[in-house]
Amino acid sequence: MEYMEAIVLSGMPAAGKTTVAEIISKRKNFKVLGGGDILKEMAESRGYKVTGKDWWDTEEGAKFLKERETNPNFDKEVDKRMREKILSGNIVVTSYTAPWITDAGFKVWLEGSEKRRTERMAKRDGTAVSEMREVIKFRDMENKKLYKVLYNIDYGEDKKPFDLIVNTNEILPEAVADIILKKYEEHTKTKGE
Repeated sequence: MEYMEAIVLSGMPAAGKTTVAEIISKRKNFKVLGGGDILKEMAESRGYKVTGKDWWDTEEGAKFLKERETNPNFDKEVDKRMREKILSGNIVVTSYTAPWITDAGFKVWLEGSEKRRTERMAKRDGTAVSEMREVIKFRDMENKKLYKVLYNIDYGEDKKPFDLIVNTNEILPEAVADIILKKYEEHTKTKGE
C-alpha cells in the first residue's frame, strides 16, 4: 500500500472528525470508518443497545466506557481491526489511537476548544450546552486516562505523529476538508517523488 492511500483523523470528542471524514469520503470516493463503529459492534455483542450517533453520550454509553476500562482487549481488538482497514487503503478513518499505533496514512489532528466542542455537541444532540459541558469533560478525562493506560499516549498533548494540525473552532467543516485535502495532495506528491 502506498503511504497516502488513507487519511486518519484524530482529535478530542466533537472536534469535527466524523463530519470532516464524511466530506472527504465523498470528495475522494474513500470508505469511512470510525474506531467507535467497531467498538459499538463489540458493545452490541455484549448486550448493549447501541442506537444513534450520540450513543456514547448516553448513560448506557458511559457505562460501557467504564466497563471497557477494565478490559484492554476491547480497544486492542478495535485497534487491530483499524490497522488492517487503514492498510487496505482508499479509506478515511476517525480514530483516537490510530495515529500512534500505525505508520500508515496521512494523519491529521483536529484541534477544538472545550467551549466550541461543547457547543457543537449540544447542537448535534439537541441538548443544553450546560449539560454537554459535563459530558465533554467526562469523555476528555476518560479518553486521556484510557489511552495512557493502554498505550502510554498523552492524548490531546502529544502531537508528534501528525502530518497536519487544523484548528476547527472558527471554520466550517468544508473548509477543514479543503485544508486537509490540499495538504494531503501536496504530501502525496512529495512521497511520490
